[in-house]
Amino acid sequence: MPAPPIPEASHEVLRDAFEKVSPKEVADFLGVSLSLVYKWAQPAEEGKGGGLANPLDRIEALMQATRDYRLIKWLCHRLGGYFVKNPSGAESNKGLVPATNDILQEFADLLGAITDSAEDHKITKEETRLIRRHWDELKSITESFVKSCEEGDFAGLREKLGQPPK
Repeated sequence: MPAPPIPEASHEVLRDAFEKVSPKEVADFLGVSLSLVYKWAQPAEEGKGGGLANPLDRIEALMQATRDYRLIKWLCHRLGGYFVKNPSGAESNKGLVPATNDILQEFADLLGAITDSAEDHKITKEETRLIRRHWDELKSITESFVKSCEEGDFAGLREKLGQPPK
């Protein structure tokens, strides 16, 4: 069964998380008051005193202020995952053949980096960084392709391929 979609509002994400771990446990773990944790799970209403800017809102604001994706990459890494930025509209609007070629080329570049690195039967930190860069780029390009598929605008794609619209 697929995971449910992530809610748009940060307070909803926290509210859902509190179904798995009680707000009291969270408050105790973080060393903050239980009432503060409950306020994080309420919508922040300017001038009405409802919820407060919660930690998720603050992380988002920090990302917007710095525009430095290393922050979120660090956080994802610390939690055993990775961050792949979704492509912009222009990147995801390529035709099927060019998009497929991009995936294959980036995969070939990744394999080349791995082969070159392993040739001497050891992989240095710099070679590891290069492999990681190619791997992240492959994930991003593939995400762009999948996003194009999800959007389903294949009429323009068929035209780009010289095929009549269906």
